Amino acid sequence: MKTTKMKRFMKWFTMAALLAVVIPAAGLAQGVNERQRNQRERIQQGVRSGELTRVEAARLRRQEAQIRLNEARARRSGGQFTPRERARIQRQLNRESRHIYRQKHDAQDRNH
Repeated sequence: MKTTKMKRFMKWFTMAALLAVVIPAAGLAQGVNERQRNQRERIQQGVRSGELTRVEAARLRRQEAQIRLNEARARRSGGQFTPRERARIQRQLNRESRHIYRQKHDAQDRNH
C-alpha cells in the first residue's frame, strides 16, 4: 500500500517539477529585444492609422527609451543579464504594452 502512494507521489512531484521549469520558459520565449521591436512597430502603426496622436506617440517612445536604458544598465552591471533583471525588464515591457493598447483605444481626437 505504501509503495503505491509513494509511486503516485513521485509521479505528481516529477510532473510538478517539470511544469515549474516549462511554464516560465514558455513565458520568456519572446526575447526582450523582439518585444521592444514589436512595441516600436505598434506605436508606428498607431501613428500611421491615426489611433495615436503625436503627443501620445512621443510619450510612448520616451517610455520605451527608458526601458532600453534600464536594459542597457542591467546588461552592463556585472557583465551578465540575470534572470531577475530580465524579469524586471519583462514587467516593464508588459506595463508599456498595456499603455500602448490603452492609448490606441482611447476616445481622443486624432486630428491634432
